[in-house]
Amino acid sequence: MKIALETLGCKLNQAETELLSRQFLEAGHRLVSAADTADIYILNTCTVTSIADAKSRHLLRLAHRENPDAVLVAAGCYAQRAPAELARIEGVGLVTGNDEKQALLRLLEESGYLENHSSIPGDPVGYLHPESKTRGFIKVQEGCNSFCSYCVVPLVRAEEKSLAADQIVSEINQRVASGYKEVVLTGTKIGSYNDGSVSLRGLLERILHETDIARLRLSSLQPREITAELIRLWRDERLCPHFHLSLQSGCDTVLKRMGRRYTTGDYQRVLELIRNLVPGAAITTDIITGFPGETDAEFTESYQLCRRLNFSRIHVFPFSPRNGTRAARLPDQVSQTVKKLRSQQMLALAKASSQRFSQQFLGRVIPVLWENQSDGLWSGLTGNYIRVYSESNNGLANQNLPVKLKKLYNGDGVWGEVLF
Repeated sequence: MKIALETLGCKLNQAETELLSRQFLEAGHRLVSAADTADIYILNTCTVTSIADAKSRHLLRLAHRENPDAVLVAAGCYAQRAPAELARIEGVGLVTGNDEKQALLRLLEESGYLENHSSIPGDPVGYLHPESKTRGFIKVQEGCNSFCSYCVVPLVRAEEKSLAADQIVSEINQRVASGYKEVVLTGTKIGSYNDGSVSLRGLLERILHETDIARLRLSSLQPREITAELIRLWRDERLCPHFHLSLQSGCDTVLKRMGRRYTTGDYQRVLELIRNLVPGAAITTDIITGFPGETDAEFTESYQLCRRLNFSRIHVFPFSPRNGTRAARLPDQVSQTVKKLRSQQMLALAKASSQRFSQQFLGRVIPVLWENQSDGLWSGLTGNYIRVYSESNNGLANQNLPVKLKKLYNGDGVWGEVLF
């Protein structure tokens, strides 16, 4: 059968889609790159915002219009939270939440879809896109019981559980043998990783000692999870100097209403620790604008802190009320107009911050792991998460090559000269 998989949302979802891809290939099926050539189209959904919900519905309807004969499968977080909503979409034959996502192959076999559905012509592709062949996503943990007031994730991934360290090391060694140069460790809250006596620090030590992965990156951490002992592991240059630390607001009163378990002072001390021990590290973050009750003064306080902290990237999200969360019931909901205006201001700051961070590396030679080519341009990432573009008549895919960074380019990255 020809299977198309598409992923929305976080790197954890991407890791789980990679596992599904492998399962389908090992069962003898083929992966195609688009819904219009597939027998079965699987969408791994996200539900962290109402925009994510809307995008999931749009993609499922689009897949049905392009290929009305395909069986549509809605999986993941939105499917966990509101299965009936997705089941009502025309063409959707199966809805499965996170609890049964990894059993999807068996569920499709039991439903008869895999045996009985007619084949539609299409060119098979590898189970990984070119950039994924370069960077593999490996789930090490899932679940969160923090219950921040705005967050729906604990409602769809409630139980905190960690994968066995032996299994993770084995998976990374398999990826290395398959040609991967970078692995991204991901989870809902990877800083809480715990396999018996093995903490996240112990897991990283094992990976560095027991695998030959060229680059190791972490998807995200919480400020309270960071210690000097952990950060000292970044003396090993295989650990990418990139830390994603969600701030969410730069105002303490808003953080308290959000139920976050740190203050802006705590956050700034962690950034100082990282920058002292890992020079040149990229710090990326998430910011929510228009949280219930956020005043002009509180937003300004948050904006000014973000400006001072010199993030390399800021991901901006206007507040989206999620049913079942405390924040959805809070008074003083901020209007859409105000949320949009504040998001635009924060996005402008995000662009300026990203360019300011990249600019300090212009003229330097830094290794870039090249991912793929599009419209004649190659694209890749430095260890500290600068997007680099270049032209080359040589194939660069999956090569970690020295590159001289020349100038800011394309609004989100840097133009580089490859030094062979």
